[in-house]
Amino acid sequence: MFAIDSEFKSGIIITMSKKKKAQKTPVSIEPDLNTEMSQQEELTPVKKSHVRHKLHLIPLAAVVFSAAVIIAAVSRDDDDKKKTVPEETKQTPDVTPVQQETPAPEEPAEADTKTAKQKPWIFALFMSAVLIFDELILHQAAGFPFTAASLASIALFSLGYGFLITCLTSFFKKQNSNRIARCVIIALTALYFLVCFFVHKQFKIFYDLSTMTAGASDALGQFQSNVIQLIFSADGMTKIVLYFLPAVLYAIYAKKYDPAEKLPLKTKLITLLTSALMICGSMGSAYASGTFNTLFSEYNFQNAISSFGLSTATLLDVRKAVLPDSMFGFEKEYTKLIHTTSRAGEMKIAWNKNEMEFDWSALAADASENEKSLDAYVASQISSNKNEYTGLFEGKNLIMLTAEAFSDEMVSEELTPTLYRLLHKGIYFPDYYQPSSAGTTGGEYEIVFGMMPTNGGTSFKNMTDRNNYMTMGSQLNRLGYEGWAFHNNTYKFYDRHLTHNSLGYSHGFMGYGNGMEDYVEWQWPQSDLEMIQGTMPMYENAEHFNVYYMTVSGHNGYDYGSNAMSMKNWDRVQDLEYSDRVKGYYACNLELEDALTYMVARLEELGIADDTVIVLSADHFPYGLDDGAGLGQMPYLSELYGHNVTDFLDRDHNGLIIWSECLEEMDPITVDTPVSSIDILPTLSNLFGLEFDSRVFPGRDVFSDAEPLVFTMFYDWKTELGSFNSLTNQFTPAEGAEIPDGYEERIKKIVRNKLNYCTGYNNTDYFNHLFKNR
Repeated sequence: MFAIDSEFKSGIIITMSKKKKAQKTPVSIEPDLNTEMSQQEELTPVKKSHVRHKLHLIPLAAVVFSAAVIIAAVSRDDDDKKKTVPEETKQTPDVTPVQQETPAPEEPAEADTKTAKQKPWIFALFMSAVLIFDELILHQAAGFPFTAASLASIALFSLGYGFLITCLTSFFKKQNSNRIARCVIIALTALYFLVCFFVHKQFKIFYDLSTMTAGASDALGQFQSNVIQLIFSADGMTKIVLYFLPAVLYAIYAKKYDPAEKLPLKTKLITLLTSALMICGSMGSAYASGTFNTLFSEYNFQNAISSFGLSTATLLDVRKAVLPDSMFGFEKEYTKLIHTTSRAGEMKIAWNKNEMEFDWSALAADASENEKSLDAYVASQISSNKNEYTGLFEGKNLIMLTAEAFSDEMVSEELTPTLYRLLHKGIYFPDYYQPSSAGTTGGEYEIVFGMMPTNGGTSFKNMTDRNNYMTMGSQLNRLGYEGWAFHNNTYKFYDRHLTHNSLGYSHGFMGYGNGMEDYVEWQWPQSDLEMIQGTMPMYENAEHFNVYYMTVSGHNGYDYGSNAMSMKNWDRVQDLEYSDRVKGYYACNLELEDALTYMVARLEELGIADDTVIVLSADHFPYGLDDGAGLGQMPYLSELYGHNVTDFLDRDHNGLIIWSECLEEMDPITVDTPVSSIDILPTLSNLFGLEFDSRVFPGRDVFSDAEPLVFTMFYDWKTELGSFNSLTNQFTPAEGAEIPDGYEERIKKIVRNKLNYCTGYNNTDYFNHLFKNR
């Protein structure tokens, strides 16, 4: 009867097949290669018909129609009841009544005749409209694309929540009590949306609940002026008015238009059924549009807001907090067939593996279920090879710096000669990325632990008093190095007085408030140069030293009048052909340039520059340049980069410094494959010739035969063959690349597994389980 397009039909069949295969299976420690080959063939992608991209509209239409039928049926039922004469009003036999004085008529009930005729669905639709209104404002402010799929999901979820809230606020007998409850919910919703808006406006990313609560007191204390400036800006005041407008309107007109009566049980059940129907419809829309995994296996707060709205993302975040293992698990990978890269063909020597021996059976004896899953995953990975660069830095000193908001886009041979020298005359990384996911503490976590901060702003704090066996502090401490960790801002900020004393540095951590105030003047931001000048005498004469710095001079805001570093170095940037905001950013980072100039000169003066390695990476991109929040809405960042920034990978592209004076005497070393911050730790472990197991890191030694893979917390990723954008759900092949069948799905699985591994690592003291007997 109906002619079905063959391409569309095959797409449906393949989709159903994939859904069956998507169930997670335990990771085998010794995967069968033949099984992998046969299963990998099944991952061959099918060209999607344009028809499927409109399937998300079908659940929307079906749900709206079904809800309308339910509402109409209940309304008709209520009308029929009203037409029925109540039992009490039926005529009784004539009885001569006793003459009594006619009482005065009672005052009408709180609900007048007009409101009595209203239906409970009025508030449900109003609440849904408020939520949709709030979501659209946030969507626009964040610069998320307004796709039909996201709009359908946001609308259906909001309708579901609207009916649910109606039911939950219809339990009081007094109508005013219900109205007050509803008004409070509308106002609290507005407040929460406003907080998330201001967080995104400041940090250019949405912070989940754990990150916001972990850093709230620090932010309000340290950046109070920034917060006030955001609130009283034109955009801030506009958003405040818009978000609280529905609460004001409801407070004014609720008594007239919202009966807010206590609902009978039947009506409550129908209201809940309608809510469930809407939410199920939104899930169907998500499945049809290809965003269903964001609800489960690929959940992250940022993408959930983009696809389903803040309300749903928050509920998913609560689920993650209450049931941290609900999304934990691994999928079958196919890494043995494709583990090596083009570098493998260049290697002429049969190198040993960077692998340690583990007795998996003995470890399983006293392991938790999560630890057993992590063991199975690690055991299933392929160890990377040692290589010609193994041990290149053996016995050398190490100075690591996480540089606040650093970007290599401001580096030039004329203005920043030291930064230019360290970037280009050390090991050069033209395709390096510093994924920004949890602010400064998230960037530090990636560099120090070689893991992604899957628990947001609490990730670093969770590692306090853990067995941090593989940090550079711990690894070099076992070799007898003396270690120090420094920061020139408040020592308790992000609880660094706790976290950074757990990193393996023998002399512990010093910040402003527990020693750094003797060397650094109190101003905002503080001077990196003063910190380096004050602390180098502590370690420069040690036989072997291992030092970590977290700098702060590059912190925003970059306005001349409010930033001590911008004012200090303004004369050196005032003639640059940039806006004042970008000039202020340059001026702040010239303090980092001066600090490194002093450091290198001092190392050369002591004759140890060729025996010392300097490593530097940013914590995140310079998000403080712009007031606007969304991708494509950051003019100052785009001015700095020289082009419009429209995706996360482009935004997070940066520079990595790995330099020692001895490298300047060698042929230039360039790593032109994609590299990210979580690759730093395994790469340094290999360069220093340390004993480590490459399988325990989600990143890679960049000189090994391991396949290059950069990925973000948002499930964006990049390899030598192409890149994937999770917001648009599109894979873009690299120029001239030949893409193997099933490649995109295979990398997606690997990324999901790596992020799940990072979650398991942060939720447990896994390295204590793995290395406790070493």
